Amino acid sequence: MTNLPAGRLARARRRANREHDGHGEPGGHSEPGGRGEHGGRGEHGGGPVRLPVPPGLSAPLGCDAVGLPARHGFRTMAHLSRPGCVFADPDWWWWIVPAESDHGLVWPQPARYVPGLYVPATRPRLIHSPEGSSPYTPPIPLYLMACRIADTVPAWSTVPHQGS
Repeated sequence: MTNLPAGRLARARRRANREHDGHGEPGGHSEPGGRGEHGGRGEHGGGPVRLPVPPGLSAPLGCDAVGLPARHGFRTMAHLSRPGCVFADPDWWWWIVPAESDHGLVWPQPARYVPGLYVPATRPRLIHSPEGSSPYTPPIPLYLMACRIADTVPAWSTVPHQGS
């Protein structure tokens, strides 16, 4: 038995398997062979691609990504007071958030939460750099925007975090 919630336990097992197999990045959430969270090929026919954290930015909390369809990109950016790194391709915009920003949250459709930085995208390019030294977009304002776009009520778990 473990004290880890189910989602964190699954991620810990995947991370342990990657380290055992010699795949993945130290401290990261990459998938074996460069495959993303869903283990398959990207929506655009190619495999998932890694969003690069720009040089000079510090990401001590690890990184995950949240994607929204491109049609919601400008609206979302307009409502975020401190967006971090944002990448875009013709179909999706991707925000870098601290690792495990899905803890206690269910990100509503059409948002996509991707542990690590391997996203299903076609040549995403950096379209916004943060003003500070952190690549992160605060996840709660981004989550609230995703709920607004999905026309759903925000909800999160009230189960206390038991640590890792």
